Amino acid sequence: MGNFGPETPETLIGKNFDGPVMYVAAAEGDGDVIGGRGDAYCGMLNCSYNLGMRHLKGYIPEYPVGTAEEIAQMMADFVPVARALIGISNLKIITFGPRPQDFFACNAPIKGLYELGVEIEENSELDLLMSFKEHADDPRIEGVCADIAAEMGEGRYYQDAALNRKMAQFELTLLDWAENHKGARKYVAFADKCWPAFPFEFGFEPCYINSRLVSRGIPVACEVDIYGALSEYIGMCVSGDTVTLLDINNSVPQYIYDEDIKGKFNYTLTDTFMGFHCGNTPSCKLCEDRAVKYQLIQNRNLEKGAEPNITRGTLEGDIAPSDITFYRLQCDSNGDLRSYIAQGEVLPVPTRSFGGIGVFAIPEMGRFYRHVLVQKRYPHHGAVAFGHYGKALFEVFKYLGVADIAYNQPKSLPYPTENPFA
Repeated sequence: MGNFGPETPETLIGKNFDGPVMYVAAAEGDGDVIGGRGDAYCGMLNCSYNLGMRHLKGYIPEYPVGTAEEIAQMMADFVPVARALIGISNLKIITFGPRPQDFFACNAPIKGLYELGVEIEENSELDLLMSFKEHADDPRIEGVCADIAAEMGEGRYYQDAALNRKMAQFELTLLDWAENHKGARKYVAFADKCWPAFPFEFGFEPCYINSRLVSRGIPVACEVDIYGALSEYIGMCVSGDTVTLLDINNSVPQYIYDEDIKGKFNYTLTDTFMGFHCGNTPSCKLCEDRAVKYQLIQNRNLEKGAEPNITRGTLEGDIAPSDITFYRLQCDSNGDLRSYIAQGEVLPVPTRSFGGIGVFAIPEMGRFYRHVLVQKRYPHHGAVAFGHYGKALFEVFKYLGVADIAYNQPKSLPYPTENPFA
């Protein structure tokens, strides 16, 4: 906008435009400041005032005044923000089953979804099982099996035709359910219950198929983590890439830190942790030794450590080194939306473990863990975008009206709950 807007028409454009609107202002530049004024420095103030009077939302960058070149960059920065906002307004989250009792931390009020404009459909596991059985003779199964073989490569998946057919059958079940149940919405994410009954009734673990769906833009969150699915979806919109959902799982053993991190990377032991899940991370984000395997913990519990059968179907491998953003949007027990964002990296360090897992490093993670994740009672799941997208995520959460956006604060900026004498 130019000088003085005028603010009434420009705010009415924002009211009637079908999508997110960004307001930016032309800088004065180096021209004639008497006869050729074009500065909108004061016009931005009046625009913001007018938006407030009309109770309208408009996206305003950190510093919204600039030259043509600077404003072009603001537009480019707005694209992923706008993409996420449009995606959220067209999203439906579909769930199957209640949250597992032992992982009830994934439970959260769905009130926050309606405040965001996200639609939700909650179903029974029996609904999913019934639909799965109806796909038993689906003629597309062989094509999906061939695609699985092409994706994983020879020797990296089970040479068991019956197992592969069941996994393909499940993939088609979810894809058809998404298409037939999205209603007036354009996009779908799933949050499914994956244990303990699932492997008994379906005959495999769903992790690998979940990874295949998220790689094509349909997040499938484990353990009916509704806000995990929403977080994944937002990260996909912002990054334009696939994402994953991981447990903020375990500390890095001292010997691994001493052997592979200390003196090689500028991180303390408490800056590091392991992000893990059974096998839902897309194959394109794993190291070359990735393979379809079995869920070790479920094998111990459900098959008593016998030769894996129903616990097969996880996608395992160390997560490949990469810049990452660890983040989550959550609705707390009071029904209030809150979020966190922390940028870091996956280190090129062997995990010596199982599942889809990586050694993560985030500056000041120890303090962030205590004074954000623990203090604010976040669940154990965090979404991971593969790159540094904190700037765009922060703007998305801010636009959505999330008042509490936490981040990993430097030592020079103590948390409100941090003991200054420690």
